[in-house]
Amino acid sequence: MPLLKRKPFSLAEPPEDLESSELVYQVRFTKEIFRDYLEYLNRINLYRRRVWVCKVSGKTSLTYEEALVSEKRAAEKVQQFPKELMAPSLCIIQYSTLSLKDLADKIAEKLRHRLFVGAELYGRKDNDLFPCKISKVIEEAPEKIQYEVTWLDKNKKVMENSLVNAEDLVHKKLPFSRAVLKSFIRESTYRSAPWVLHDKLAQHHGISTDPPEELRSQVFFKDGQVVCYKKRRKNEEDRKSGKEVKKESGKNKRKKIDGERFGVAMMEKEDDRPKEEPIKYPIDDLLVQPGPDDPIFPDRPSPWREFNVPMDCVGDLLMVWDFCSSFSRLLHLWPFTFEDFENAICHKDSSPILLVESHSALLRLLIKDDGEYLLAVEKRNRKLKITQINWTEYLCDFLELMELPALCTYIATIKRGHYGLLDAHAKLGILRELVNQVLQTDIFREKLDDVIEQRQELGATRRGEALEEARKKREEKEHSKAESDANGLTDQKCLENIENVAANDNLSKQNGHIEKKGKGEVLSYQLGNSSGTCDNNFLNTASKKAKKQNLDVEAPADNGKDSSGKEGLKYLKDDKKEVTERSNKEHRREFYEREMEKRVIRTNPLGRDRHCNRYWWPRRDGRIFFESSDSKEWGYYSSKEELDALMGSMNIKGERERALKKQLEKFHSRICAELQKRSKVLAHKIALEEAVLRRSTRVRAPPRENPANAFLKYVNKWKED
Repeated sequence: MPLLKRKPFSLAEPPEDLESSELVYQVRFTKEIFRDYLEYLNRINLYRRRVWVCKVSGKTSLTYEEALVSEKRAAEKVQQFPKELMAPSLCIIQYSTLSLKDLADKIAEKLRHRLFVGAELYGRKDNDLFPCKISKVIEEAPEKIQYEVTWLDKNKKVMENSLVNAEDLVHKKLPFSRAVLKSFIRESTYRSAPWVLHDKLAQHHGISTDPPEELRSQVFFKDGQVVCYKKRRKNEEDRKSGKEVKKESGKNKRKKIDGERFGVAMMEKEDDRPKEEPIKYPIDDLLVQPGPDDPIFPDRPSPWREFNVPMDCVGDLLMVWDFCSSFSRLLHLWPFTFEDFENAICHKDSSPILLVESHSALLRLLIKDDGEYLLAVEKRNRKLKITQINWTEYLCDFLELMELPALCTYIATIKRGHYGLLDAHAKLGILRELVNQVLQTDIFREKLDDVIEQRQELGATRRGEALEEARKKREEKEHSKAESDANGLTDQKCLENIENVAANDNLSKQNGHIEKKGKGEVLSYQLGNSSGTCDNNFLNTASKKAKKQNLDVEAPADNGKDSSGKEGLKYLKDDKKEVTERSNKEHRREFYEREMEKRVIRTNPLGRDRHCNRYWWPRRDGRIFFESSDSKEWGYYSSKEELDALMGSMNIKGERERALKKQLEKFHSRICAELQKRSKVLAHKIALEEAVLRRSTRVRAPPRENPANAFLKYVNKWKED
């Protein structure tokens, strides 16, 4: 079980007197049952916090469910621990006082040179090293041990057996990692420092459970488990210190505590209702309750269910069409629309070229793979060239090779040349099995590896551009900061100059006093000088100051014009630069998204709604397909109005609908563009159909001119010669 604060966490007991018809809340992954919704919600929120620790691997910062998955995977890895090395490892672990890392290193060092039956390593043979596997250990004497080994080739197939000495064997690395070894140590013990094995495990491997002599003074047994004296003494000291603190607190503290308790009790009596804790959204969609602040959600629009094939065939129809469209280049198959494929499946008058080419393309790829199907074809002495005449023979060979009872019943009908008479279930079942076999071919896997590598390169390029952009932003920020610091120093120097000028003015005012009287009459008094001299000096300085002031007043106005114009041009240039950079970023992002979509691996659903119904958006069709949670019901939304109504009906307080709405908002513009394009095409087809119907009955149009029969005109332009 996962650990909370490095300690085991006990699950809640089921409520008493539980009736079979009573409605309760159950935690999915722990099977805990709660009657009260708030208790259930608090427990769910606790399980979703990243405070849990995997008991086996020691991973931290996990949710409870992630810790359960981690424990399961770690336990599976521990099960792969060699049984031959288990007993010696447990002997080293029992009552060891080393840390986990040191203990793992010690075990690895001890087991590195220990050979056991089944160990794979290298042996010297004919002055060279060859892979081999130990099949038997022969001990002739305590110091002389020989091993019977099985020599292996590159494909690990047995070549021959022989006896070799221990010095002729070259040890490989251990068959397990240090992480697996640490998980094995945690799984095998119930405590650390010292490490103590589980009693049943120790008894099974014959390992003593008695503590060694050097530890007997430090540990003792309590309820069948080892306990340290130090921890017990520490707990007792903590209890004693707590009691002493309580005694020293005195009567005043007791009165205060009693008063607080009395106040709390009174408050509880006044309000018996439990306080509702605020809910942290998003939560599970089925737990979302309507709130007073919620908007009015419109009714969810019903999807269209107008399919030509039976409802239980829509999933296979969509899967086969999406595969053929996504990997059309690999199959050398010209893409076709979903409607054409659906009409071709339902067509029973003949075998449409569209279906003939689809089957032929899949069968050609199976022949190229050099697998079982090629051997089956060669046994029948057939030419390795599939045509529109002999394609049914290759299809019957494939069905006989698969030996599926559900599909083998159609072989006789196909051999008679009546493939078109098969129902939709049979045709889609055959195509589904063909696609499944193609998915397992080496050619397809190599193609997938190439696509994955290209996607990784695109991702690396995109990350590199993002890092380069971040580096430029940092440099610009540092540059602007350096400029602001330099401007600050300049402003400080200017302030110092202004202060010096002001100080000089004050000194000059101390030597003489100036006043204004009447209209332009100025009187000056200067100590130690004649009045005439003072008047002349003052008039000269006043006129100079006035001229300087006028010049200073006029100059800023001119400079202001120039500076404002320059600043305006600068801002315009900066705005243009920002707009250009922004548009370049958007273009690059769109380019990367397009390139990623070209290198498709698989089509994933956009998301799920509150009832776990899935929503799909095949890029080559445009419609939003609806799939029920049990995959028995299918539908689609084919207009922008339906898409907007669907998005408006989603409550983002739920986890699933929040994620689904986020995806729909992300692709909203593209989906709308595809839907509008599809609407125009449908309108054009309807107009053509009406034009055909309005023709005179005397002039009968050939069936191929009807847009509903467009699939009959299909031509595979990428067909291999």
